[in-house]
Amino acid sequence: MRPNLLQRFCKAALSLALLFIPLSLFAGPPAGVLDASHASVRAVIAVQNEVTADWIRKPEVLGTAVGVDANGTPVLTVYIDRDAANAGEVIRNLPRELRGTGVQVELTDKFRAMARPGSGVSHTATQTPPIQLGTSGGWSKDLANGYCCGGTLGSLVQIGGTQYILSNYHVFEADIVPGGNNTVATNGDPIIQPGLIDVNCNVNNAQTVGTLVKRSSLPGSNVDCSTAKVVSGMVRTDGAILEIGTISHLTTGAFINQAVKKSGRTTGLSRSSVSGLNATISVTYDNECAGGTAFAKTFTGQIVTNNRGSKFLNSGDSGSLMVEDVTTNPRSVGLLYAGSSVDAIANPIDEVLAFLGATMVGQ
Repeated sequence: MRPNLLQRFCKAALSLALLFIPLSLFAGPPAGVLDASHASVRAVIAVQNEVTADWIRKPEVLGTAVGVDANGTPVLTVYIDRDAANAGEVIRNLPRELRGTGVQVELTDKFRAMARPGSGVSHTATQTPPIQLGTSGGWSKDLANGYCCGGTLGSLVQIGGTQYILSNYHVFEADIVPGGNNTVATNGDPIIQPGLIDVNCNVNNAQTVGTLVKRSSLPGSNVDCSTAKVVSGMVRTDGAILEIGTISHLTTGAFINQAVKKSGRTTGLSRSSVSGLNATISVTYDNECAGGTAFAKTFTGQIVTNNRGSKFLNSGDSGSLMVEDVTTNPRSVGLLYAGSSVDAIANPIDEVLAFLGATMVGQ
């Protein structure tokens, strides 16, 4: 989500610390699926909890997760940095089984925040109000150090009868030093569509669709979220999302192999499946667009989704809402904010909503 070339889009540089599976806080999945209550999944978690802290001391090990093997059996997946010089040696030294639990290796590049437009319906063009979400947007002053930044206006939530645009902390309010632009993110600042990264860094070419309501989710909480109070008439009140349409006001829990989709600034409408649960990752956040390091944050209980070739999530897609892949009024699953070219990471949506005291706007 930081600038690329003249527009570097990344807000946060990610380094994966460890991954493992959470107890679901959401509506239960269909019977028989591999969620955190499944006995075989819990058996893997027990092994994972014993070994992960030691294994991730090796810089080549980016993390672990509960995944499944080719036969659909829960196993302990170990993420290895494919660019590390000693990757082969580390892989050879890993056991293939621990107390009856299989161990499999997944080679990946390092995790990072998510930048390049897709095809079909434009998610970067200026829309005629009221706009649909799943579109380019961001903080109107996200310009510093010779770059401009932005991300995705993901979805619509309601807090105390008022509607707000939901996105990430690092899309709306991560500028915390006057540094390169002599300003910081402040309540009431305009939130625009499209984002500066899609209007040649010129705010006059964008439209104000909301006003920033800082939630200061980071570094203190376990979610990367922020909101903008909707400007009357500028956003569809039914919360419709580009190429998805209206969603349900209900949420649902993640489970292994769950089919999901999202609509975002860069890759547009994309589909994938959940590959792991309860991820614990370390994320380094900038203090402004193209700025220095503000802090590192370790998240727990995150959702891991397949992202081969960055086809599901890429830079600029941060803030996208991940929903179940059904045709009509899908339920929300997670708030996307980070990933690599192999995996994408989302906050469980119920944890985001609980932090905000919000509900999804939908049918």
